[in-house]
Amino acid sequence: RTIYKNNYSGQGHIMELKDLREKLTSLDKELIRIISERQSIVHQIGEYKLQVGRATRDFERESAVINYVRQEAIEAGIEPDIAEEIITVLIRSSLTKQEKDRVEAEGKGNGRSVLVIGGAGRMGRWFVDFFNSQGFETFVADKNIQNDTHSYSDWREAGIDFDVIIVATPIEVSAGILSELSEKKPSGLIFDIGSLKTPLRDGLNALKDSDCMITSLHPMFGPETELLSGRHLIFVDVGNKEATDKAKELFESTMVKKLDMNIDDHDRLIAYVLGLSHALNIVFFTALSGSGEAAPKLAKLSSTTFDAQLLVSEAVASDSPELYFEIQKLNEYGIEPLDALCASASMLREIVMNDDQKSFVELMEKGKKYLDSRS
Repeated sequence: RTIYKNNYSGQGHIMELKDLREKLTSLDKELIRIISERQSIVHQIGEYKLQVGRATRDFERESAVINYVRQEAIEAGIEPDIAEEIITVLIRSSLTKQEKDRVEAEGKGNGRSVLVIGGAGRMGRWFVDFFNSQGFETFVADKNIQNDTHSYSDWREAGIDFDVIIVATPIEVSAGILSELSEKKPSGLIFDIGSLKTPLRDGLNALKDSDCMITSLHPMFGPETELLSGRHLIFVDVGNKEATDKAKELFESTMVKKLDMNIDDHDRLIAYVLGLSHALNIVFFTALSGSGEAAPKLAKLSSTTFDAQLLVSEAVASDSPELYFEIQKLNEYGIEPLDALCASASMLREIVMNDDQKSFVELMEKGKKYLDSRS
């Protein structure tokens, strides 16, 4: 305080600000050095875990570290939430590195070959990178690429002589590819990664009836995902348990959470998990865009709830409209959640129109009770 009082104006103040900024830069440099040193130690810990066969993630240790950091922050006069956020980012970065190292070290590839049909798409590229990291010889088939030694513009030109074939194309396209594959009868493991399964039922059944190693996967994460810890990967057994088990083995070195579902349960639940959530955000930004209110004005009046909803809606609006339409249209269970959404909006409108506070409170309490039941 004395410094700013004595040098509040003039050249002295300017020099003092310059000195303070130089000190800040020096501290930032030291922070980076410390983070680098921390990451080096984390790498050594990861190597040790790999050698002795210990799990990559230790939730008890993470909790202890976060609690310790929060306490240290309080004693240092720092907001504990800030300290927790920083250490959480560092932990997540460490886990990502350890998981990648483990995937590479325990790679299931050993020179085996994999064909990713639709490998130039966003999720297709994720699987290409994943299998490359495991030591597979990876081939890509996609209409948007040119032919070379490992790439084909038409998957039929690639043939079927692969240890693994992944179908990562739009749902309706995947249905046709699976049916064609059933006629060619590949000997390797085959799986799709579609968001819906019932539209693929005929092709999946045809492959099963042809005694092919067929199963079905649904990654519940996006193409930007690096760390699989805390993420879910759904395995839909379509009648060949051996194929499903082989697919699970490919992800043994990761920390992904594996879920088993049958086709009908999968699509019925996905109608709410994806269909309803997507629809809600589409309705939200459609209502905003049709309101006549300028987006910059709304941004200035933003609230915590509005900002959070806007962030999710922006992600939905920026994604593939064709994919989102498929998720809504092709799911045979998809209309029920949309009907529920319309009915709920009408109910809320009726309550507000009738000035019915009692019903409004009951609505909120019922919702809270349901959401609390998740844990």
